[in-house]
Amino acid sequence: MERFGFILHPLDVRKDVAKRFAVLSILPLRWIDLLSGYFPPVYLSHVTGIRSALGDEAEGWLVACPLTPAAMMRFPLHRVYRQIIRAGQLAERLGARIVGLGALTSSVGDAGETVARELHVPVTTGNSYTVAVACGAVQAIASDQGKPLGELHVAVLGGTGSIGSACARLLCRWVGHVSIVGRDAGAVWRLVDSLQASAPATVSGTTDLMALRDADLVISATNSAGPLIRPEHLRPGTAVYDLALPPDVSAAVRELGLAVQVYSGGYVVVPGNPDFGFDFGLPPGHTYACMAETIALALEGRYENFTLGRTITPEQVLKISIIAERHGFRAAPLRGRGGALLKVPSCVGMV
Repeated sequence: MERFGFILHPLDVRKDVAKRFAVLSILPLRWIDLLSGYFPPVYLSHVTGIRSALGDEAEGWLVACPLTPAAMMRFPLHRVYRQIIRAGQLAERLGARIVGLGALTSSVGDAGETVARELHVPVTTGNSYTVAVACGAVQAIASDQGKPLGELHVAVLGGTGSIGSACARLLCRWVGHVSIVGRDAGAVWRLVDSLQASAPATVSGTTDLMALRDADLVISATNSAGPLIRPEHLRPGTAVYDLALPPDVSAAVRELGLAVQVYSGGYVVVPGNPDFGFDFGLPPGHTYACMAETIALALEGRYENFTLGRTITPEQVLKISIIAERHGFRAAPLRGRGGALLKVPSCVGMV
């Protein structure tokens, strides 16, 4: 039996805190943010029922780092690291032989490198498989829009981050135009220059979110503590594939009934009959791609630091894609225009 641990943290703060500490959930949000820096890590559940297509089995433990998204963005980095490391140490004590970092725990600071140095078991952010699933989704969404990949204009919000930049590098080989949208103008233009030197696609860069209106498809992969994409940033007919946790797309985009297709991205169907023992808002048997990477590595017996830091190579994306597919993982279908389910193909041919 292979064993893994995975670290979550509150996303919908009131709702998630209420699952374990109902009394605390009534406090003002600013108090919860402050107190989360002092809460101990929380055992959430024992994961069972995972069985690979090859017959291998795995069990795991979900552990919560108590920090809220706002706390992760505002607290000194050493305090954030301390809380994530404490959660990883709890996973170690429970029996995990590899630990995955979920949501903002995978992107703060040096993206897992410090955490890995402080634990006795290997660590992965899971971002390589997230990139793989996203690139497969681009193929499905383009087909649903009736556009050849070579004519598709893709904007990547958070394009200089680890997930965003890796998506951009792979998609530049296939789509017609890639726009890098990020906060740091210097980082945006360094990436644009790098991509233009080797990619057949047209590449542009900006710090202005209004540039999203020019895209056929927006991939959103920021590490923001709150939503960034508002109705004025999108034109009718645009599709948004939102990989961010918490989500980047504001509730107003859905509430106004705009002619915009929004996909909550990065979901994966896990082989076997998995029981996660905890409701994180997904259909039965589904999980996040970052958690799926952790589980796939455990099933493969690859107890090693796999995805760490800000750079994700095409070789990592290809390797984890092959491992995951061999064990029976597959990207969850998307619900396209008109309600039809879209099968998300493998990204192996794109890497």
